[in-house]
Amino acid sequence: MPKPSTGTGATAGTRVLVVDDEPQIVRALVINLRARGYEVDAAADGAEALRLAAARHPDVVVLDLGLPDMDGVEVIRGLRGWTRVPVLVLSARHSSDEKVEALDAGADDYVTKPFGMDELLARLRAAVRRAEPTGTGEEPVTVTAQTFTVDLAAKKVNRDGRDVRLTPTEWHLLEVLVRNSGRLVSQKQLLQEVWGPSYGTETNYLRVYMAQLRRKLEADPAHPRHFVTEPGMGYRFDA
Repeated sequence: MPKPSTGTGATAGTRVLVVDDEPQIVRALVINLRARGYEVDAAADGAEALRLAAARHPDVVVLDLGLPDMDGVEVIRGLRGWTRVPVLVLSARHSSDEKVEALDAGADDYVTKPFGMDELLARLRAAVRRAEPTGTGEEPVTVTAQTFTVDLAAKKVNRDGRDVRLTPTEWHLLEVLVRNSGRLVSQKQLLQEVWGPSYGTETNYLRVYMAQLRRKLEADPAHPRHFVTEPGMGYRFDA
């Protein structure tokens, strides 16, 4: 069972599709989401989830992987055939391989059961924010963190008023993470985007270069605030 939430705040009118075959979890999610102004639909299996997604056009999907009629990864692939709606996976599966499979299929984030409701709601709000249009049709050019600023157009990083020198590989890794701010990016995706499509298992590359980025940009590299590791899964940039 999820732990109760004490947080507040949501976008009124945002529609959430909850897909889970555990009635107590669905009930807890529906109560918490509706209390914060969300509109909620619920499905207990994959077929109903795909039908509701097509009929109701949710703004975000909260999806359990262990469904009675099909695997949740199949649902993600079915959705990705026609929509980029954010998918937040909620699952009791702890295997890194299964988590990575869901991310590579197109999931945007992954929360493991049992979960805290506050964490889930924060991840959900972040997923919705990332999916919202900016109003200009363009991505933000500058991303500001606590102690540094990333200028994506100029390909520059400034920390405490001074430019930070990054290698081309460090910049490319930083750029991929910043453009997916708040989203868990799988190890395979990072390797293929930064090093090329023939890469996918060389996770030691990521460890080395993430350590370099943290050393150059984090206030406390040993306890990173902005470049977060999700063990066995990937990395997340949190501004």
